[in-house]
Amino acid sequence: MSLGVMMLLVYGGLWVPFALMITSYAGVWAIKGSPLLAGKLLALAASETISSYFFGVVPLFVLMGYVVSVTGMGRDAFDVANHFFRRFKGGLGIGTVGANAIFAAITGISIASAAVFTKIAVPEMVRHGYSKRFAAGVVAGSSVLGMLIPPSLLLILYGLLTEQSVGDLFLAGILPGLLLALVFATGVVAMAIFFPSFVGDGVTASHADNADDGGLSSAQLISKGLPIVSLIALVLGGIYGGWFTPIEAGAVGCLGAIVIGLVRRQLGAKDFWQVLTDTGVVTASICFLIIAAQMYSRMLALSGLPAGFGSFVVGAELGYWGVILLYVTVVIIMGTILDSSSIMLILVPLMLPVVSTMDVNLVWFGIVTVIAVEVGLLTPPFGLSVFVIKSALDDDSVSLGDIFLGAAPFALMMLLVLIAVLLFPWLATALI
Repeated sequence: MSLGVMMLLVYGGLWVPFALMITSYAGVWAIKGSPLLAGKLLALAASETISSYFFGVVPLFVLMGYVVSVTGMGRDAFDVANHFFRRFKGGLGIGTVGANAIFAAITGISIASAAVFTKIAVPEMVRHGYSKRFAAGVVAGSSVLGMLIPPSLLLILYGLLTEQSVGDLFLAGILPGLLLALVFATGVVAMAIFFPSFVGDGVTASHADNADDGGLSSAQLISKGLPIVSLIALVLGGIYGGWFTPIEAGAVGCLGAIVIGLVRRQLGAKDFWQVLTDTGVVTASICFLIIAAQMYSRMLALSGLPAGFGSFVVGAELGYWGVILLYVTVVIIMGTILDSSSIMLILVPLMLPVVSTMDVNLVWFGIVTVIAVEVGLLTPPFGLSVFVIKSALDDDSVSLGDIFLGAAPFALMMLLVLIAVLLFPWLATALI
C-alpha cells in the first residue's frame, strides 16, 4: 500500500523525498499506533543516517565535479576525445562518449556530465550535421557512465548500505564501465552507417565529421589533456595506491581541481561562489533523499516486510536466477518514477537479507544494481538525465520525447551490457 501511495504522490507532482517521508510516517503510525512515536522514530532515523562520517564523500565529489566543470576541463576532455576520433564516421558522437568517460573518471556524477556536455557537445554535433534528437540522446546515454566508472557516488552509496569496500567496488566498476563506453562508441558508428536519417542527414559515409580539420597540435593536446590526466591519477591513483581513503580522495581531488583552476586563471571569486552554491544545493538534495529513503527503510523493517519477502522468495523456490532477474526487472521499472539514489536506498536494504543467504558476491551485485539503475535514468516518464539535458538545452524545438527517443538506443545498449555482466560475473570481479 505504501509503495502504491508513494507512486501516486510522485506521479501527482510531489517531490520524491516528501513522498517517502509522508508514506514512512503514515506507515510507522499505522504499525505502532502512535503518531508521536512515529515522529520520534523517524527523527532518530534522520539524525543517525546523515551524521555518518562516510557521507562526507558526497559534498566533496560534488564540489570536485562542479570545479572541473566551471574551469573548462569538461570542454577540454571533449576536445581531446574528439581529436582522437575525428576520422571515424560519427566521430563527434564517439568523442562525446569518450569525453564523458574521462569526465566520469574525475567526478562520478552523471548529472554534472549531462549538464556540462549538453552545453559543449550538442551545439558542436548539430553544427556538423547531427540531428538535435540524436545529439541530445548521445549526451543522455553517455552521461550515465559517471555512475559506473569510478569514482561513482552510487557505488559509494551502495558500499555504505551494504558495508562493502568502496575500493573494491571502484575496481569492480572499471571493466563494465569501459565495456559500456566501448559498446556506446560502437553503437554510434553502427547507427551512423545503418541509420543515417536518425543520426543526422549531414553525417555522410564518405568523410568523417571533421576529417579536414587537422585536429589539435601536440602542444594543445598536452595543455588540454595533462590537467585531466593529472587529476585522474591523483584521485584514483591515491585510492588504489592506498595513500588515502575515498573520502580523503574527494578532498584531495577538490584541492587539485581548485589549484588547476587557479593556475589556468579560470576560477574567479564569482565562479567559486557559484560552485559552492551549486554544491550546497545538490548535496542538500542528495542528503534529503538519503534521509527520506532511510526513513522508508526503517518503516519497511518495522513492518517485517524484508523478512517476509525473504521467506516468500525462499518458499516460492524461484531459484538464483529467478531472484536476480526479478530484482533487476523491479529496479528498471522503478526507474520510471524514482531517481537512482532513491531506487538503491529503497531496494538494496530490502534485497540484502535475501541475496546474502544465496552466497551472492555483493560487489558483483552492486555493479548489477548500478547498471540496472542507470537504465532508469533514461526511461520515461522520470529519466533524470533526460530532464537535466532538457533544462540545460533550453531549446523549445527539442521536446522531452525527442530526447527520450534519442536516448532509447543507449538504454538498449546498457541492457546488453547488463546481460553480459549477469552472464559473466568475472567482468565485475576480475580486478578485485
